[in-house]
Parts: sequence; C-alpha cells; structure tokens
Amino acid sequence: MNKRALFAVSSISLVTTSMSFALRGDVANAMSAAFHITNEQLGLVFSPAFWAFAVGMVASGAVIDFVGMRRLHVLSGLGYVFAVLMVVLAPRPSGPVVSLFDNTGTTILYVAFLIMGLSQGLVEGVINPLTVTVYPEEKTRRLIMLHAWWPGGQIIGGLAAVLMTRVLHASWQVELSLIMIPAVTYVALALTQRYPATERVQSNVTTKEMWREALRPLFLLFCLCNGLGSAAELGPDQWFPKVMGDLIPGMQGVLFLVYTAGLMFLLRTFASGLSQKDPIVTTVVCSVVTCIGLYWLGSLRPGDGAVIAFVAATVFGVGKTFFVPTMLGLASEQLPRGGALLMSIMGGCGMLATAVALPVMGERIDELGPGAALQMMALLPAALGVIFVGLWLYYRSRGGYAAVRLPVSGGH
Repeated sequence: MNKRALFAVSSISLVTTSMSFALRGDVANAMSAAFHITNEQLGLVFSPAFWAFAVGMVASGAVIDFVGMRRLHVLSGLGYVFAVLMVVLAPRPSGPVVSLFDNTGTTILYVAFLIMGLSQGLVEGVINPLTVTVYPEEKTRRLIMLHAWWPGGQIIGGLAAVLMTRVLHASWQVELSLIMIPAVTYVALALTQRYPATERVQSNVTTKEMWREALRPLFLLFCLCNGLGSAAELGPDQWFPKVMGDLIPGMQGVLFLVYTAGLMFLLRTFASGLSQKDPIVTTVVCSVVTCIGLYWLGSLRPGDGAVIAFVAATVFGVGKTFFVPTMLGLASEQLPRGGALLMSIMGGCGMLATAVALPVMGERIDELGPGAALQMMALLPAALGVIFVGLWLYYRSRGGYAAVRLPVSGGH
C-alpha cells in the first residue's frame, strides 16, 4: 500500500468535485439558453448537486466495506465522465419546454446532473475513510490537508473558466468537458493502487456495532455541528459572487470567492497541524472568527471600499478554513467504531443543511438585502461556538481531549 499515492488520488478526486461546482456555475447561462430552460428549471437541474451528493455519501458509507474503496472510487470517476458526455451530447429542444421531463434532452440533462451529484457523494464517501485508515495517528491533520483541495479545485476551476471564456472563447461544452481531465486521471491512478480495508474492518468491529454508533448522542451532536459548519461555509460561498458584487459596486464578486479559497488552501495545506493536538479548541476559535467575519461582511456599505471588504473577507476566510475537516476528524477520533458510515452520514448532513440554507439566504436577500443575509448566517458559527465550548468543558472534566484508538488485527 502506497500511502502517498492514495492520498494523491484522493486529492485529485476532490479537485474534480470542486471543479465541477465551479465550472457548472460558469456555464449555467449558456446551458440554459441552449436548452431553452428558465432559471427555475435550471435550479431544478442543479438541485442534485446537493441532495444526490448527500445520498451518494450515505450510500457509500453503508456499502463501502462490502464493495471496496477502490471500486467505489473508480465508479465515481466513471460517473463524472458519463455525466459530462450526457450533458454535452443531449439533444436540444427546439423551443421552451413546459416541464423538464416533457422533453428527451432536458430529461437527459437532469439525469446527468443526478449522476454527477451521486459521483460527488461517492468521492467524499471514499476519500474521508481512506485517509483516516491510511493515517490513523494523525486523522484530523490529514483530513484538513486533503480538504485543502476543495478550495484548490475552486481556484483551478475558476481560472480555467476565465481561460476558456475570455481568452480562448471556447464553447460551454468544451468548458464543462474539462471536468473529465482530472476524473480520468484519478480513475487511471486508482486502478494501479492497492486499497486497504477500512479501519473499522481491520479492527474487527462488526457491522452491527458500526450502526449502533450512529445512534449515540455524541454522534448526533457532531451531525448537527457539521450541518451548521457546512452551511456557514458553503452557503455564503455560493452567494459570494452576487452578494459582494452588490455590496462593493464595480468589484467582481467572484474575486472574493477566489481570494478566500486561496486562503483556505494555504492554511489547510501548511497549518493543518494546528487542529491535531486539540480539535475542540480549534473549532471554538474558528466559530468566533467566522461569526465576526460574516457579521462584518454583512455590515459593509458601498462607501467602505474594496480594502475594508477584503479585510473582512480575510477574517471570514480564515475562520471557515478548519470547520468541516476538523469535525470529520473529531468523529473519526471519538467514534472510530462507526467507520466510514458515520463520516458519510456527517457529510450528508452538511450538504443537506447547505441545501436548506441557500434558499433561506436567497429569501433574506430579496427582502432585506445581502448584508442582512450574511449577518443572519453569522448566527450559525455563534451557535457552534457555544456547543464547542460545552464540549471543551466536558472533555476537560475528563482529563482533556484524547483520540480513541482501535486495535488493528492486521488479519484483513
């Protein structure tokens, strides 16, 4: 087993997932025009990006020990390729369609993005348990380093979109097809690697014991926390290009997203060790900083200028950096018997929470403006801070935070 190679394959697959989000958003207008669909219908087409993502994650956690990590990893990459080809080759309707499912082309379009959403979920469902299995002594640190490639993929996808549209003047089909490059790459690499059994299987923890862990109050609390953290990070991210463009006239809002993504990439890559010693303290600090950053961003006015806006964005970017991977690390360190299942359920909860947060933010923007929406979202990290202070006090009363270790039999 080659640890570095498996980590590299995992990173490339996460880049594929992140790129798909960035490129899909950039081709949205051109694609809706090509298929003669409204914004509402386009929203329906893109909806599996979140709910199918969650389904794919939870499903992978339930079957990964029977199917195997490598098979699921390869399947996710093939799903990306198949989905992109379906979109590019789907027949175009000659005019507006009343319902997506009244036309063959738009039906294929919906199914394609459903497959893409499932593939995204499979990627996360494999790479998280794979990472903690390969690096059992530094789970949180390695998960943070792995998830550096989520913002890394956003940067790659964003720059690729600019190159395709503004420099090469390529069609939207060519731009969307870029997703296939990292997908084919990681499938080819995965086929050459030997994947281990998950940590849970190596430690002879039964499937019944694994499912029992999902009912523990601590795990349910972790699911709630991951939902709040994911929504606090991904919700504002999805609205950033529009919101920041409205708050700072003349400034391209997408620059703020690329900037905070760059911050996250650097911090997750080079400062991941900060969370390993005491992830509870890390989440408390991140909660406070994220809350301040979001509230500050929501307080910006057109006369404040780009410099102040970037300072506020810096505070938000630093704060949200360690949320999700640290909470996944917490679950894997405190509830290792739950194996891949618990990490997948947690990830699914995060995506579902984000799916709920997005329309709520949109409604707030329509009613009270973008600043009010960002200040509303600041309530989520504030609540997280209270929860994690409570967890810190709980672990302190028990002698301090310590990861739970499972004995590895080596017989699998």
